[in-house]
Amino acid sequence: MYKPIVYGLEQGGKRLRPVILLAACDAVGGDSAKALPQAAAIEMYHNFTLLHDDVMDKADLRRGKPTVCNKWDDNTAILSGDTMLTLATQLVVDGVEPQKAMRLLKEFNETAIGVYEGQQYDMDFEHRNDVTEEEYIEMIRLKTSVLLACALKIGAILAGATNEDADNLYRFGEQIGLAFQLQDDYLDV
Repeated sequence: MYKPIVYGLEQGGKRLRPVILLAACDAVGGDSAKALPQAAAIEMYHNFTLLHDDVMDKADLRRGKPTVCNKWDDNTAILSGDTMLTLATQLVVDGVEPQKAMRLLKEFNETAIGVYEGQQYDMDFEHRNDVTEEEYIEMIRLKTSVLLACALKIGAILAGATNEDADNLYRFGEQIGLAFQLQDDYLDV
């Protein structure tokens, strides 16, 4: 169960989400070194979603290497992904005082549910040929943007940012995520 986790995490990627979490913490005057567990949590969560996504898509390759479900099997990929989710949930509150930890956990969990909703839309849309632009934008907002936005907001919360600043960083993350996913989907087409 743990070897597939290490394997999945070693496959690389841009590591954009943890970097922007640390940058947001730093930007509002926090100590980004103290936000390392939360940055790891965001990256662990993102990679959990990739393991499950590969099972759902029956994908053979990710980043040019065999997927966890291909190298091991679907059940191992699911259990390893579930373990990553649990580890991410632990890390998101690691070293944080209780009041702030509750706020971080609420943000993290709401984001996770949004990501799952986006994935469900994506799967539903595979069976439709009438998906509207508005539906597509909402799907990519949920599937991609909210996790980027959450990373920024968590960084801001850790640094003690005002609610207004944390919310502004969240909205910025949503827009960056939409732009990223639009470009990625365009390149795929």
